Amino acid sequence: MANGDAGHGRAAREHAAAGEPVGRGERARYWRPAGLSVDLLHAHYVRKEFARHTHESFVFAAITEGVEAFHYGSDLVRAGPGQIALVNPDTPHTGHAGVPEGWTYRTIYPEAELVAAIAADTLAVRGAVGFVDPVVDDPYAAQLVIGVHRAAEEGNALAADSLLRLVTARMLRSHGGRVRPLAPRAAGARDAARARAVLEERMAEPPTLERLAAELGTSPFALLRAFRAAYGMPPHTWLTDARVRRARRLLDAGTPPAQAAVAVGFTDQPHLNRHFTRSVGVPPGAYQRARR
Repeated sequence: MANGDAGHGRAAREHAAAGEPVGRGERARYWRPAGLSVDLLHAHYVRKEFARHTHESFVFAAITEGVEAFHYGSDLVRAGPGQIALVNPDTPHTGHAGVPEGWTYRTIYPEAELVAAIAADTLAVRGAVGFVDPVVDDPYAAQLVIGVHRAAEEGNALAADSLLRLVTARMLRSHGGRVRPLAPRAAGARDAARARAVLEERMAEPPTLERLAAELGTSPFALLRAFRAAYGMPPHTWLTDARVRRARRLLDAGTPPAQAAVAVGFTDQPHLNRHFTRSVGVPPGAYQRARR
């Protein structure tokens, strides 16, 4: 087999193993393996476009084929084979294909508590930790991420957990460290925090921007600017992201997707499906089946 054919064969095997169809020529599997306290995503996307969203966990995405491009803060960055896309918790970002053929990746989502515990154990660093660079060129670490997936697919929780801790420690040593929460820089930061609390509490029936601003004693445009400065997205985008997060927790608890949709404020299950898939990468039904 010629080298080009061998590369095509590897790509085909990656794509075939990536899970169930989620679009034309696209496949994805999102699951939490038994015995492992971390979510995994193995996917091949071509036309997929992730909306601006956040994760409660860290994201380590090892690219195996193609290129993923994503907005991280105000920058558009790209990650290719042998590289890892790193996203800190609660950090807004997007995602789309950086080349016509799309991209294939294997992703792990370590919880913040786990990463902090590994930092304390291996680096004697306590407190909040994170990563500065959204893309790192570290083929060995990428192979460790892939190893977590393959061990999990084989049902070897011991190996998967060991590799997860090894790659996390390596990432922290080479590309991470302690981070300090940003001090509020704008006078409206307090209003932004209060607005977020209101939206969290009244998620199913949120107020309009005008009414929300009036309740907080500020103007709509001032609140819009303050909220974007504090959370990296306007209130309505943040609310959609928060609804998807809460829907995930309901799905994890066994709530049917249709009920979860209404509970978090979406009009119906198709409304949830659209936004859930744009943030998580798979539809809520597939997510729930895999998590079970």
